[in-house]
Amino acid sequence: MREKLQQIKEEALLKLKECQNSQMLDELRVKYLGKKGELTTILRGMGQLSPEERPTVGKIANEVREEIEAAIEETLKQIKQREKNLRLSMETIDVTMPGRANRIGGLHPLTKALDEIKEIFIGMGFSIAEGPEVELDYYNFEALNIPKNHPARDEQDTFYINQNVVLRTQTSPVQIRVMENKKPPIRIIAPGRVYRSDTADATHSPIFHQVEGLVVDKGITMASLKGTLDAFAKRMFGEKTRTKFRPHHFPFTEPSAEVDVSCFVCGGTGCRVCKGSGWIEILGCGMVHPDVLRAGGIDPEVYSGFAFGLGLERIVMIKYGIDDIRLFYENDVRFLKQF
Repeated sequence: MREKLQQIKEEALLKLKECQNSQMLDELRVKYLGKKGELTTILRGMGQLSPEERPTVGKIANEVREEIEAAIEETLKQIKQREKNLRLSMETIDVTMPGRANRIGGLHPLTKALDEIKEIFIGMGFSIAEGPEVELDYYNFEALNIPKNHPARDEQDTFYINQNVVLRTQTSPVQIRVMENKKPPIRIIAPGRVYRSDTADATHSPIFHQVEGLVVDKGITMASLKGTLDAFAKRMFGEKTRTKFRPHHFPFTEPSAEVDVSCFVCGGTGCRVCKGSGWIEILGCGMVHPDVLRAGGIDPEVYSGFAFGLGLERIVMIKYGIDDIRLFYENDVRFLKQF
């Protein structure tokens, strides 16, 4: 039995030197030290030895086990080091190679323009107001002096959820909600998405963005409106920009006007962008109709106000010379990265 133990030790140590990976090492551990391993099998047969031989053989068997376990532990360290070195050699990074540039995104042109508009009006003392996009017919039409069957509803044909709930056609309902909940003085802009059942083409979209403004206080006049919008146009399109007010009609303002700015491309001499006129229309405005003030709970005998509304897409198209509104929504990176 002593010779057998010595033979097992020599054989195990020899095979451990030839071991190349963790799987082979585990197989050798089971073969020699496992429950059915060769060393365990011999130890189970010690009952056949005489009482005098058992201590000597048991000591030799423990020494053999310890030597094999130590050799296995050392072999495991060597295998792990080899595997680590192999991984490092395969994962080597050449720090002298040029790095890959990260693709950095940017703001959407509509977002950039809206941020610029907000900054301009906040600088003039306006605050930002928001309201629901799914709106009551009352706030979207009736409170804005557009009763049922009024012709102006045809111009703002929208999506009806039911008879009394619509997708808002403008952000003007926000103005009514603000007047209902806040006493003058009021100075707000209301940016947001609006909806109209238009067929998508180069200049129309069933969803677009508006920025509307409202000022209500004592002594507000048309001069206040013109001064505010003239200051906005100069900040938005350049200090040399001139403004022109043309009479118009909106149900919720009286008097009403449309505002043109001098063409920022040709300076007013006439070009393709302004169609030879030297002017570009940018928004509608007017003095708040007394009925609209009453709908907001404000006495028109004491207070007056002005309102204006501009299409965000139109402003961006004018500013950057974009000829198709659909480009804003197609998510074409070739278009977006220009901004």
